[in-house]
Amino acid sequence: MAEAIARHRYPDLMEASSAGLSAFGSVQPETRAVLSERGIPAGGLASKQLSKESLQETDVVINMSGRSGALLATQGGPRIEDWEVGDPFGSDLDVYREICDEIEFRLADFAEELKSLRKSERTVTPQAAGRAHREKRGN
Repeated sequence: MAEAIARHRYPDLMEASSAGLSAFGSVQPETRAVLSERGIPAGGLASKQLSKESLQETDVVINMSGRSGALLATQGGPRIEDWEVGDPFGSDLDVYREICDEIEFRLADFAEELKSLRKSERTVTPQAAGRAHREKRGN
């Protein structure tokens, strides 16, 4: 859900890619139904396994696994945020809707944070902006 919402609502702010600690291979029909209700395309969504390579190419990991993201932390790796949103798997559509609402709310807040960062990077010197970009990327 988070990947589809982020790609649809904030394509100019984030490059979202969803991956899990365990990949099931397909996206649940309930997820697709809830996204469709909101006019959010679900085409191309697939359950993917989280890899070390994908972590190295990431600025921020939004962890919604219900487990501590500290397990994913590495020296110089991406910033990790733990979002407790619940797991709707096996629940009815109302639970999927509630979790989708929570994800949308949190993504809206995160988008505002990213907009603020962009504004602050525009007001610093090019050298300082380069340092900030490298720090953000973990370089």
